[in-house]
Amino acid sequence: MVTIKTVNLTRKFGALTAVDNLNIEIEEGEIFGLVGPDGAGKTTTMRLLTGILDPTAGSATVYEKDTVKHAESLKENIAYMSQRFGLYEELSVLENINFYADIYGVAKEKRAESIERLLGFSGLLPFKKRFAGKLSGGMKQKLGLACALIHTPRVLFLDEPTNGVDPVSRRDFWSILYELLKEKVTIFCSTCYLDEAERCHRVGLMHKGKLLRCDFPGNIKKECNAKTLEEAFIMIIKEYEKS
Repeated sequence: MVTIKTVNLTRKFGALTAVDNLNIEIEEGEIFGLVGPDGAGKTTTMRLLTGILDPTAGSATVYEKDTVKHAESLKENIAYMSQRFGLYEELSVLENINFYADIYGVAKEKRAESIERLLGFSGLLPFKKRFAGKLSGGMKQKLGLACALIHTPRVLFLDEPTNGVDPVSRRDFWSILYELLKEKVTIFCSTCYLDEAERCHRVGLMHKGKLLRCDFPGNIKKECNAKTLEEAFIMIIKEYEKS
């Protein structure tokens, strides 16, 4: 089943085209990685797909809901963890999760079991009374993920979720993401780490608002006769710049 679909999705800011005729289809239960240099259009794409921004042209649907026409009802099925996810440092881990449960309208009689599961799932159970401001970078990311998941979304959008996090915490974070796949959660993730991109089912390379490639990591490396995705992407971008 196609979960996310875009048709000639375009967003302009004045003379700048941040996303240029983007066409993608993402299946249910897939981890899709969006990679590219700063300014490539990754965050703008995320904001378009989550209904935060309206497109200049084209369209996008998530579970067949148009991101413009059904922006409000869309929120019931998605979670968006931005680069600066809004944790409240003066609140404890548990208080932060309850705060987001209130925002998402999770019934109080139903949330206790979900909170315990998410805390155990993310390894935060021993730290539920600790202030968020006292957590390490990796633990803050796990808490952000737990808050995003409290209303059991079907699609999870993650904008460079492990940027600046230590390698061990990055590995733990990705282990959590793979567990989510067992529940058929679709994950759309942007990352600046190409070793993380290798963990995705498919990856899309964006550059200056354009999607230059979209395929399985192995296929992209094979096409470019490259040993790594980094090597392949450098070749693809150089080729594009020459054209």
